[in-house]
Amino acid sequence: MHCPNSGQLGEDLVAQWLQSTGWIILHRRFSSRWGEIDIIAQHDGESGEAEEQKENFSRAKQQLSANRTQHSLLAFVEVKTRSSGSWDAGGRSAITPEKQAKIWRTAGIFLAQYPEKADYSCRFDVALVYCQRISKNLTNFTATQEALATSSAAGHKFKLQEYILAAFDSLIDDG
Repeated sequence: MHCPNSGQLGEDLVAQWLQSTGWIILHRRFSSRWGEIDIIAQHDGESGEAEEQKENFSRAKQQLSANRTQHSLLAFVEVKTRSSGSWDAGGRSAITPEKQAKIWRTAGIFLAQYPEKADYSCRFDVALVYCQRISKNLTNFTATQEALATSSAAGHKFKLQEYILAAFDSLIDDG
């Protein structure tokens, strides 16, 4: 089974989910000669800070400008979209040390192009998306792990099954 444009649709789902959780999408498919990063997202502060900003906008705006670098986080996100029976553990095994090195180098190029973000904390995340054809005659139901987010497009259902924070460290530790 092939999902048409599955990679792009999986990335769309992850980008929408990130935005719904307070992230700002800076780039999609940022590429350099070293490779490509599917999503680069930024998060500024915590939800408690957002409430404070609503109560006293002008004071918070000044404070945010002064503390933006200190509280901002960049996430370089690799999205793997797979259908059932994939050979690579739902995309997890495709994040090889070589792939990680390409993403690290590409992130360095991004930070060189945007030096105002060079002092931000950075993290390398992996999103695992499952793609399944939607059957008109669905008679069987299989219980699976609850998805973080879902969407449907082109006769397929996409599920964000797992979002691995700081994944490169955990994938290296597991390997």
